[in-house]
Parts: sequence; C-alpha cells; structure tokens
Amino acid sequence: MLDANLQSQLKTYLERVTRPIQITAHADDGAKSQEMLELLETLVSLSSQITLDVRRDGAERTPSFALTTPGQDIHLAFAGLPMGHEFTSLVLALLQVGGHPSKAAADVIEQVQGLEGDYRFETYFSLSCQNCPDVVQALNLAAVLNPRIQHVAIDGGLFPAEVEARQIMSVPTVYLNGEVFDQGRMSLEQIVAKLDTGSAKRDAAKIAAKAPYDVLVIGGGPAGAAAAIYAARKGIRTGVAAERFGGQVLDTMAIENFISVKETEGPKLATALEQHVREYDVDIMNLQRASGLVPAGDDGLVEITLENGASLKSRTVILSTGARWRQMNVPGEDQYRNKGVAYCPHCDGPLFKGKHVAVIGGGNSGVEAAIDLAGIVTHVTLFEFDDKLRADEVLQKKLRSLGNVTIITSALTQEVLGDGQKVNGLVYKDRIGGDAHRVELEGIFVQIGLLPNTEWLKDSVALSPRGEVVIDDRGQTSVPGVFAAGDCTTVPYKQIIIAMGAGSTAALSAFDHLIRTTVPKSSGAVAEAA
Repeated sequence: MLDANLQSQLKTYLERVTRPIQITAHADDGAKSQEMLELLETLVSLSSQITLDVRRDGAERTPSFALTTPGQDIHLAFAGLPMGHEFTSLVLALLQVGGHPSKAAADVIEQVQGLEGDYRFETYFSLSCQNCPDVVQALNLAAVLNPRIQHVAIDGGLFPAEVEARQIMSVPTVYLNGEVFDQGRMSLEQIVAKLDTGSAKRDAAKIAAKAPYDVLVIGGGPAGAAAAIYAARKGIRTGVAAERFGGQVLDTMAIENFISVKETEGPKLATALEQHVREYDVDIMNLQRASGLVPAGDDGLVEITLENGASLKSRTVILSTGARWRQMNVPGEDQYRNKGVAYCPHCDGPLFKGKHVAVIGGGNSGVEAAIDLAGIVTHVTLFEFDDKLRADEVLQKKLRSLGNVTIITSALTQEVLGDGQKVNGLVYKDRIGGDAHRVELEGIFVQIGLLPNTEWLKDSVALSPRGEVVIDDRGQTSVPGVFAAGDCTTVPYKQIIIAMGAGSTAALSAFDHLIRTTVPKSSGAVAEAA
C-alpha cells in the first residue's frame, strides 16, 4: 500500500515520536479490513514505538482503528482508510499522539485545553476532498489536547448506509454529540470559536486596543499575502485582518499554472502563503470579517470596522477580500444547499456515486466538473445559459467524448426541486423555444463563476457594475490611501499569480503614498509629517 519511498519518509517522521502509540483496530474478513491491517502493520514495522491490537468484535464501525498512548486519556479514531488527502491527517495524528508538539498557536492550544464539557465529534470525509483534512486534523488535535473531546473521522464512501441514514450530501460534515455541528472547511480557531462563546467578545476587546498600522491588509488570499510581505519588508507596521487565510485558494483542487511550481494543491499553497507571511513582523488577525470602511479624517487614519464590533485604524489600507462562488439565486437553492446543491465537485462528488447529477455552467470550471463527475456518477447533464459552451476547446472535446454526459445549451435554470430532505430535480427554461422542462436528478453542482466580496464597500469605495473595486494601474481606489488587489477588483484576469502581482503593486503604492505624506524616522518606520 505504501511504496518504499513513502515508507522511508514516514519512518523519518516517526523518529520524532517521544512516547508509545497504541493502535486498536476493529476488523472483519472484508477486503477493506485487510487493506487497513496491511497499512497498520506497515506502521508497526516502521517504529518500535507503535503496537497493534486487532479485534474482531463487531465494533460500531468496521474497519476502524483508534490511536492512544499509555497514561493519556485520548479518544481519536479513523473509520475506514485515511489515504488520499487524509494520509497527512494520519501522519499528524501519529506524531501528536506520540508526543510531538503541534504547530498550533499557543493561545489556541490553551483555549482548547480550557474547554469545559463533553464533546463527541464525528467527521464525514471523502478521500478526494481537499477541504476535509483541515477539519479532521483540527479535531484530532483537539482530542489529543483535551481528554473530554472525542473524535472519529469517517470515510463516507465505506459507510454508505450511515451516510444515507443521516442524509449527508456534502463533506466535510461534522456531528457533535449526535447533532449536525457544521459543514465545510473549518480551522481549529473557527471550531473553538463556536464552542467557546465568549471568545468573540474577548477578541474584539484585544483588537480595539491595537495601535494604528502603517499598512492594514483586509483579506488573506494570494493578493493579501503578497501585499503583507511587501509591506513588512519595508519595515513599517503591517497588519492583516482575514476571515480565513488562503481565501478562495483553499477551495482549489489542482494548480498547474503557478510559474516555477509544476503542480500543487490549493490548501498546500494556502499553508505556504501563511507560513511565509508569519516569517515577517506582521500582525495576523484571523476570523475577522470587515463590515465597513471610513475614509481618513483629520487624523489621517482610515478606519475599518469589523463584524464583532471592533475597529482597526491605519494610515493606508489594502483591500484584498477576494471572491466567492456565484449562486444561481433561484427558488430551492438555499433550501437544498448541502442537501444535493453543491459547489465543490472534488469534495462532494464521491457522495453521488451511481446517481444522476447536473452541472450548471459551461465555462472551464463547469466542464472540468462535468468531466470529473462523469467518472463517478451514472450520468451528468451540463446546463449552459449561452447558446454554446465557453470552456477551452480541449476541455470541450474531452467532455463530448464521454458517453454518460448530456449537454443542454440556451438553458435558464429556474428552480431546484426536492422532497423536503434532498434534491430530486430541477426546472429549466429553453431560452430559444420558451418551454419549461423538468429533469429528474439527485445532485446539482453550481459552477457559474465568482462574485466579489465587496458588499460592505458599496457606500465608501467606487465599485464597477459587477461589484468589483475600481482601481488604477497602481492599485489606487477612489479613496485616498486605500488600495485594492486581487479578485475583488477590476483586474481583468482572476488568476493566483496575477493576484500576487497586484498585491505587491498595491503594497508598493501604499508605501509610496506613505513616504509622500509622512517623514521617515531614523529607524526606517514612518511618522506623520509636521
């Protein structure tokens, strides 16, 4: 199951273990149990610290295995085989159970350890989901840090009856004490914030007490990360307020056009972005959503208000809030979100194995989604509003070669249908003939482009008809001292590498603005001009 090279790497990692790891496996005679045991026996062969106890006792979920260490009260388990994207989750779990310290921030670790109450988490994942490992790893770490937290990560593909009974149609889906806790990507900070209800108020108080910045970046995607690095390298006081570091990159599967990097995945790039920013003296404030912008007054400071009630001030501001998936905005879409309506084919596609699904959108994203889904589901129907597909010709050629794909153009989606629990069809209008048609299906994947995250700026900064922040070639907005970069702006091409360049441009422009309106200190920082 693990080739020689991977085994060698894993053996090196396991040398960091400082205490014994006890694995208790529950198996039967099935093929998946045998695969699990093969994996676990390989782990045992790679470290003298690991022991394996195999039981054939009809456990709640088979195959499954739990990790613990003598003398510690740890409740951490995997139901199924944590391969694919989840292999990293297994490696981290082994290291953390084995005593290797986590890289999580000290204040977050302390917050997890201080949680009171009993928490039994269950996370459903798919092996092709790039969003799932963040959630699995966060809750695994929580289970290691706090004995009152239990966590089991469940491969939904191996437990279809359980997935069907709980009507799980989107991953990751997290249950807490038998009830749905949340769905989608979550960091440890986000999970703890939901559990520790007083944390938001404490964070707001800390933020309100912060001194003004020279450059304040709003957003932590590629544009925001580049802006923060370029600003910090100038030796000026730099802050970043981000809802989630990495932004839309976190939801990107394969990246093959990032120059000098042949191939990577969105979550890996997002992690690298944050690590790079943290190498500089940058004040990073995660889980912060901006709600308003007040142009500079007599004090020369731009104010950014936050949803938690706090506010930040800075001599210059760089807006890099990115974009999100555009919705169809038709009846039934919100009602059946995560109940058949999905936006990530890589994450949720495996849950629709053997079913009929639709893809909305004929651009590159839509056609790529249809191609991927065609290898999993029984049939894909692709709906495009225009009278022809807009994807690259090479993608269209591949799509048309597939026998289980139907393409319908000039189609206006009008309604998502369901039985109250899950999607069972959609209604679309033929834009040429004018007739309405109903299509029976069990899943709808929406891929119709991006919407800029700029609603909170509509009364303070000039926006285009599409809602994008209007900027010049230096990243300057309509407000003096306020710059913008990335997918939230009028830059014509929404690409990672272009966003990084735009973020760098905005930071350099912000610094130029500062030196023209302030006088330099001997330390290299800037101060207000007399």
